[in-house]
Amino acid sequence: MAREYSDIDIAPYIDHALLHPSATPDLVSQWCEQADQLHFAAVCIAPAYVRQAADLLHGKSVKVCTVIGFPTGATTPGTKLYEAQEAVEHGARELDVVINIGLLKAGKTDAVHREIAEICEETGVTIKAILETNLLTDEEKRIAAELCLEAGVEYLKTSTGWNGGATVADVRLLKELTKGQVGIKASGGIRTLEQAYELILAGATRLGTSRGVDLLHQRDRQPQEEES
Repeated sequence: MAREYSDIDIAPYIDHALLHPSATPDLVSQWCEQADQLHFAAVCIAPAYVRQAADLLHGKSVKVCTVIGFPTGATTPGTKLYEAQEAVEHGARELDVVINIGLLKAGKTDAVHREIAEICEETGVTIKAILETNLLTDEEKRIAAELCLEAGVEYLKTSTGWNGGATVADVRLLKELTKGQVGIKASGGIRTLEQAYELILAGATRLGTSRGVDLLHQRDRQPQEEES
């Protein structure tokens, strides 16, 4: 496996996620330090800790990312917009926004589009729309992808991780649907280096995971394992 994927550096793909309800400010500091030291793309933390992360990562290359409408996507459009604007004011430069999955399934596509488009327009930062692909049919994934592309998102994200995780099949489908117009963030359940590599080869341009440090440890152990 190491030889097959040896040219892939996964660190720049990783959004170092800390979204468990029990996360403390001390853990946020640790995650920010790790993301900076290991050259991850971003640290993804809850809205309450955006200002702390932005202060810690000021002048660093690591982006501060937070989640909006997480994890259900079912808060009101006004609540999501306020949450998004406040996060940007506090220093977030990337927002992972859960679409309203129930409205999508009900066929209320105009409402889904309007909500995401307004956040894109009013914040001016990188928006990653979380589709929660495990709850959608392939046709619903197609509709969601089209709506979010029209709304102006820069990434489609597979999952919150609360209803199952990323799959190679979903990443491939999103890549096919978007034709390279936006990035694809695979998120949820990424625990092994082989999973990470397979998702990247399928088309993922970001990986959302709380196990980024462990993935790099797995990578660093490979030469010794091969030589023994």
